[in-house]
Amino acid sequence: MQRIKKGDEVVVLCGRDKGKRGTVLRRIDSDYLVVEGVNRVKKHQRQSAQQEGGILSKEASINLSNLALEDPKDGKPTRVGFKMLDDGRKVRFAKRSGEVIEDKR
Repeated sequence: MQRIKKGDEVVVLCGRDKGKRGTVLRRIDSDYLVVEGVNRVKKHQRQSAQQEGGILSKEASINLSNLALEDPKDGKPTRVGFKMLDDGRKVRFAKRSGEVIEDKR
């Protein structure tokens, strides 16, 4: 089970976007995520028959170690733990507040 999943709200811990918040759009590799509004880069796009050329701004991937999950209770960065519920489900929980993190999918 993954600690940070697609659709989770995360906080950037270090780098030029430190403190920014965003939603995980997709997972590139086991260690890299693309987060909405974070780590934006300029891409020089060549003109083609289907697409207009120019300089596009898009989100680049960011390493998992530079992100922390946003605590559902107070919105601050938290670590993630796992526990088993009484009904036998394995769920993620915020170590900061003890709140269970529900999947948003």
